[in-house]
Amino acid sequence: MSTSPFVPATWSFYELFQGFVHAPSYHLIFEVLLIVWIIRLVFFAKSYNPLEHIALTAQEKEELVAEWTPDPLVPYTPPECPGLQALENVVVSGKVGKYVVVNGKRCLNMASLNFLNLIGSPEIEEVAVKSVMKYGVGSCGPRGFYGTVDVHLKLEEQIAKFMNVEEAALYAYNFATIASAIPSYSKRGDIIFCDEGVCFAIQKGLQASRSQLKYFKHNDMDDLEDLLVKQQEIDKKDVKKAKTIRRFLVVEGLYMNYGDICPLSKLVELKYKYKVRLFIDETMSFGVLGDHGRGVTEHFNIPVSDIDLITASLENSIGSVGGVCLGTKYVVDHQRLSGLGYCFSASLPPMLAAAASAALKIMENEPNRLKRLRTMCEKVHNEFSKLQGLKISQQMLSAIFHLRLAAPSGDRIHDQSLLQTIVDKARDDGIALTIARYLEKDEIFLPPPSIRIAVNCDITDAEIKQASSVLQKLCEATL
Repeated sequence: MSTSPFVPATWSFYELFQGFVHAPSYHLIFEVLLIVWIIRLVFFAKSYNPLEHIALTAQEKEELVAEWTPDPLVPYTPPECPGLQALENVVVSGKVGKYVVVNGKRCLNMASLNFLNLIGSPEIEEVAVKSVMKYGVGSCGPRGFYGTVDVHLKLEEQIAKFMNVEEAALYAYNFATIASAIPSYSKRGDIIFCDEGVCFAIQKGLQASRSQLKYFKHNDMDDLEDLLVKQQEIDKKDVKKAKTIRRFLVVEGLYMNYGDICPLSKLVELKYKYKVRLFIDETMSFGVLGDHGRGVTEHFNIPVSDIDLITASLENSIGSVGGVCLGTKYVVDHQRLSGLGYCFSASLPPMLAAAASAALKIMENEPNRLKRLRTMCEKVHNEFSKLQGLKISQQMLSAIFHLRLAAPSGDRIHDQSLLQTIVDKARDDGIALTIARYLEKDEIFLPPPSIRIAVNCDITDAEIKQASSVLQKLCEATL
């Protein structure tokens, strides 16, 4: 008896028929339906033609157009929203120094983060002009693609030496520095402990890392330690998994949104006790804290080697553009390969790198600027603490203060509107101020509304009293 090549040779057609007869009825029905469906698809299904379309009559087209309501390009904003006022033209003419011309009026500048008053320095301008004549105005390429110019290497070496670290990596944009650094090291599955008060750039870096985020209350070390203890207990339950998880602690040296200093001594203690890596963003503290402007580590007299990674800004005290990552050669070299802002952004224009190098040299050679800044910070804090209706942030050594309503209404729009009124009228009286601006829908922990005050090291006692007098008059008239 012949056998089918598709069945074992030991099977006969009779045995196959018997198996078919004794098979469950639902099984047979399913197979029949499946065979019918396959035949329909192969022989009777209509093939898809992307060019085929149904022709509509002119009347049908008009009806569809009449029914269509397009979504607005910009979402509706109520007229009373203070954000609309920020869109009004506030035009600056000339250099942004201690005084600034706004809409044609000369004002004392307490808004720009020009802490050491290096913007407009003749010495820096001369270096920048020479650099333009030699290099032009831009690099037109990332650092790894013919974007590295000798002045970049010189500036990196200069900053690394100044901060007593092994290596420095220069970024063309300060916001991208910490936002690129965090996801370069912390990945999905890792854990980041972070202060609730961190700035928006850090928040974007945290989101990009896709790590597990655990926030502690602003500058509350007890709350941070509670989180670390809880994580330690979780790790004990699965030691094998815990060995694969990296843990990071991210803070600011001087908080942009609150104007206070991180308790670095306690942070370093917790770092070693609970085995976490400590990242510090010194955007606001570089060139402000410490006898030489080295930031929060010098302020607390803590070795910089106790910090795993430091990021600093060249856009505030230095008066240029860009940011820098600082640390050991092993750590910073990883940035050069993994930092998206470093690898894919055009490098810092040589003119600005040369200007930053000259500004850093001035900061080193003129320590009196830092002493004057600290003195003026204390005087501004003392004078503005007397304002009725407003309260100032507590840290006296900060070069950035926040004036908030002493009795907020609870309505954010209303409170912002009051503060904006004070800012606008102060500008009319010759004092340039600004509201602290936030992307309110994107902020993880939205700070309360405030007027942000920036201190310039060359401000005088008379100018401080003048600004205080103007603000007091406006508070009495507005609040």
